[in-house]
Amino acid sequence: MKNQIKIIETCAQMREYSLNLKTENKTIGLVPTMGYLHEGHLSLVDAASEKCDAVVVSIFVNPTQFGKNEDFSKYPRNFERDIELLSQKKVDAVFFPSAKEIYSENYQTYVEVEEITKKQEGEFRPEHFKGVTTIVSILFNCVKPDVAVFGRKDAQQAAIIKRMTDDLQFGIKVIVAPIIREIDGLAMSSRNVYLSGKERKDALVLRKSLDSAVKMIESGERNTKKIISGMKGLYSKVDSAELQYIRIVEEKSFQEIEILDKGNSYYILIACKIGATRLIDNELIGL
Repeated sequence: MKNQIKIIETCAQMREYSLNLKTENKTIGLVPTMGYLHEGHLSLVDAASEKCDAVVVSIFVNPTQFGKNEDFSKYPRNFERDIELLSQKKVDAVFFPSAKEIYSENYQTYVEVEEITKKQEGEFRPEHFKGVTTIVSILFNCVKPDVAVFGRKDAQQAAIIKRMTDDLQFGIKVIVAPIIREIDGLAMSSRNVYLSGKERKDALVLRKSLDSAVKMIESGERNTKKIISGMKGLYSKVDSAELQYIRIVEEKSFQEIEILDKGNSYYILIACKIGATRLIDNELIGL
């Protein structure tokens, strides 16, 4: 049975809608997306609906988080398809603002988290996280959610948003939901649509390298240089793969680690281009 979804296009209307929900003592869950939804996004919607009375999904391809040579103009968009998918879930409203609604002609204000944004993804996409934290702050102010749900595939982004939410006293609970994968292990991503048939097979090297790292750790290896070296060997066999980084970092600080210690949790982070398509993936390891 399809659900009737209210589509909201302005911040003022969004705030009014949320205020009405709150006067009814309803809690609001926000799922921020850039659209072209897949099962990974829909799992975030499910997580929000479990925690809250009402769910708002935002769809906005945010120009400020794309670099000059990135794929903003060709990023996949299909609003009708997205609404069709969301209508089969417990979604009350979709916030679908235009770029002009979010960023006025004289827009000058940005929100930037320091330190954690400079590493890993920040090294390759220097302006990316500033764009992310700015748009998420705006969405928080427009939607006024009690809970916001993000995916663990973007683990560093989720950690940065948690940091910002705490630092700026938003009073919003940030939930990080698990990675959703295709049957063969590839992490679901809107950008997977760019991959050719051969590249789609080659992209499995990300999952295979994470599996190899897990096996090394389970066998007792604690030296991260040795673990990373073992992972890199797999990429040299894939001609379409251009590995950007493999890093092993502490779960919360994203500080790079040399030796893994018992009692701690770590992320193994990967960024790799398969042909022209940039993919990221990670594994969370607890010792």
